[in-house]
Amino acid sequence: MKAPILTLDGASLTAAEIAALARRTARARIDPASRERMLQARRTAEDVVTRRRVYGHTTGVGANRTTDLSEAAAGDHGMRLLRSHSGAIGPLVPVEQTRAMLAVRLNQLLRAGSAISATVADRIAQALDSGHVPEVHAYGSIGTGDLTALAELGLALAGEHPWRKGEGSGPAPEPLALDRWDALPLMSSSALTIGQAALAHHDLAILLDAVPLIAALSLTVVRGSTEPYASVVHALRPHAGATRLAARMRELLDPLPWEPPLVQDPYGFRCLPQVHGATLDAADALESVLAIEINAAAENPLLSLEPADYHHHGGFHQASLALATDQLRLAALGTAQLSTARIGVLVSPVFTGLPAFLAQDEDGSSGVMVTEYAAQSALAELRTLAQPVTLGHAVLSRGVEEHASFAAGGARHLLDGVALLRLVFACELVTAVRALRMNGVILDPATELGRFQRDAGAVLDPGTADRDLTPDVEAAAQLLARPSL
Repeated sequence: MKAPILTLDGASLTAAEIAALARRTARARIDPASRERMLQARRTAEDVVTRRRVYGHTTGVGANRTTDLSEAAAGDHGMRLLRSHSGAIGPLVPVEQTRAMLAVRLNQLLRAGSAISATVADRIAQALDSGHVPEVHAYGSIGTGDLTALAELGLALAGEHPWRKGEGSGPAPEPLALDRWDALPLMSSSALTIGQAALAHHDLAILLDAVPLIAALSLTVVRGSTEPYASVVHALRPHAGATRLAARMRELLDPLPWEPPLVQDPYGFRCLPQVHGATLDAADALESVLAIEINAAAENPLLSLEPADYHHHGGFHQASLALATDQLRLAALGTAQLSTARIGVLVSPVFTGLPAFLAQDEDGSSGVMVTEYAAQSALAELRTLAQPVTLGHAVLSRGVEEHASFAAGGARHLLDGVALLRLVFACELVTAVRALRMNGVILDPATELGRFQRDAGAVLDPGTADRDLTPDVEAAAQLLARPSL
């Protein structure tokens, strides 16, 4: 089946669509009206610079902003900017993430906030279609624009930097002559950071949707209470995420077919709406920031068509994105902590009535003991990744640029954290499915929770003898990565 076509117009692209373009489940098409707007912007810019100084076009950049460019220097100023700013270091960014960068930058350019050539947009669209991406190195951004990554893109477009062949067909874009109108606008974006955050948000949203299903299976094992999810509880303290999570748990578990043995359950169940609800709120907050950034004209200087002028500003600063990714990583850590707490409950005979660690026999067998350790190990890594990047600070460029968001690190850490979070939940799922089997509990497959138990059981080994449980956790993680369970 052919991938659907997404028309990019600079105003309506979503994080989920960025993920689709990055993973080639959708293809990009440039909106003709948006391309025409880019041509109009170029004509406007050429007029504006005849009557005023414009940063990066008639002057140098950074601390060199006070240096006026001579006509002789202006000729190759663009290429000198790209060469001097392409000094990123570290490993190459994965192809999928680099494609996300291309998709974001292409869409932003179509907003026509600069005088960049419309042919640059054409070439980026060609790269997306053919599967080629520039070689982009991981480290170089401090959260005030992904200058190094986009400079590497510029040099690839100019034929001075290699293209990497990804999935797809067709030749790499033909080299394109870039000038002073193209170089600075191309670099004036955090497209790589935004693309990475969009991928992380998309994958994390899928995983967060699975949390109520996993928690509901665990609650079934211990025959827990649904009072923490009662509508009256959340009507009187109506945080959006908590209310949403509570309603989802009621949907999965009502009517409750057992009498809870305890007056109230451990926090892993009782505080799920509050803790996981905060994660849902944080995910919504990041989605709102991404909706703006993916469709933003944030170039400095920013060109407006009406009135026809350039505006020097700090819109490239990614404080909002850095804070949103910090918040989500911290919130997701809490959700993971509750998952490991539920695993601790599931391996305890006091709560389940089963042998310790869900062992086959009470003969010293270890059962799923090490799975609990593995989940805690992954949780420890999540704790490290949750360190707020916004605690960082930098003064650069001879003191002219005295603040940085470090949003790039926040987006990378969020991406890395998704895989770890998935492993933690996979450990809980393996444990819950095993406990239900040992208790002989088979939920009605006509219900959503019953279908989830069936699907999980189909990929997990039913044996309870001591064995290597790594394949079970990996199979559960693959299940949790599916877009719809």
